[in-house]
Amino acid sequence: MPGFELFGDAERNEVNDVLDSGVLMRYGFDGVRQGHWKAKELEHAIQSRFDVKHAQLISSGTAAVSLALASAGIGSGDEVIMPCFTFVASFEAILMLGAVPILVDIDDTLTLDIESVQAAITPKTKAIMPVHMCGSMANLDALKQICDLHNLFLIEDACQAIGGIYKGKPLGTIGDLGCFSFDYVKTVTCGEGGVVITNNKEFYTHTDQFSDHGHDHIGNDRGAENHPILGYNFRISELNAAVGVAQFSRLDEFLAIQKKHYTIIRNELSNINGVTFRTVPEGGVESYAFLNFFLDDLETARMVDQAFKSNGIDVCFHYYDNNWHYFRKWEHLTTQKSLFPLSQEVKEGLSYLTDKTFEKSDHFIGRNLSCLIKLSWTEEEVTQRAQTMAKLIREVIA
Repeated sequence: MPGFELFGDAERNEVNDVLDSGVLMRYGFDGVRQGHWKAKELEHAIQSRFDVKHAQLISSGTAAVSLALASAGIGSGDEVIMPCFTFVASFEAILMLGAVPILVDIDDTLTLDIESVQAAITPKTKAIMPVHMCGSMANLDALKQICDLHNLFLIEDACQAIGGIYKGKPLGTIGDLGCFSFDYVKTVTCGEGGVVITNNKEFYTHTDQFSDHGHDHIGNDRGAENHPILGYNFRISELNAAVGVAQFSRLDEFLAIQKKHYTIIRNELSNINGVTFRTVPEGGVESYAFLNFFLDDLETARMVDQAFKSNGIDVCFHYYDNNWHYFRKWEHLTTQKSLFPLSQEVKEGLSYLTDKTFEKSDHFIGRNLSCLIKLSWTEEEVTQRAQTMAKLIREVIA
């Protein structure tokens, strides 16, 4: 991670197909596109790889989350339970629909804490949205049981976890809908892009139509198509999809590299007293995109983080002090700073955040360092990196 580190002839050849045809739009222009339908090709590859009936490729992972929620009929005033540790896009995607994000604690999986989810359910709750942060997953069996009990949708935000597996099934395929991101720093990149996957035909039809201004895509005359619903423009371009075609075909290659580099670093850090690792639920297999470990306390984690930065150990993140990924720095959400007026339902729905605290999550995020696993490292580089990381940690905790 990220896939752009290994761009090569495969990506260039796919992009050149599009440039040679001159057709950048995924729909229409049948007579001049020289048989190239890159978005469709990538969708079919995703369906085959994940063994799902439907895949709708769109413009971003953020759009994928909004589209998944909208396709399930979630909107004005509905509540969606999500973790307080995630990228800001998760709550943005909910708010865009006029729904209300209900933030709850995480546990040592760095994903949804089951007891906190149960306590957050109200008559307005319509969905639970686990976010499979940093390459690993929530306890999906427990979440699915809760959803079944309360008649809720389970929507997987797997934007950071492509290639992860839970009890033999790919992440993103366990819930009613799954979402992935193909942005510029993901394991598989389109530059910008995302996808919604589902086995529900009605949800797929909704994603197909809503993502393209409500077009029904029946027939081959775009100007004559009907618009059965209101829609929006979440289309991906053929150029972005072309990059994704090549990148997705290399997913196994990328995952193998990530696992190799992850294992070298983890083995080195495993010998240090005071270092423990995130919990992966039983039956889960990480994507190995990140190595997440815990130190004894917040102060130690901050000191190790600073030692890494001072000694050239890049792409390791202490999310407790991060502006994008943890509730502590989301003042724009807690103070409701919006360019446009928020509905009264949303304002009232977000009021709980005014004095909300997440002590349980602080306990885990405060002690956590999350290290991205690069694809471009040589074995010598990653071995040296692992040894340097271990040396610095020992010096801090000595």
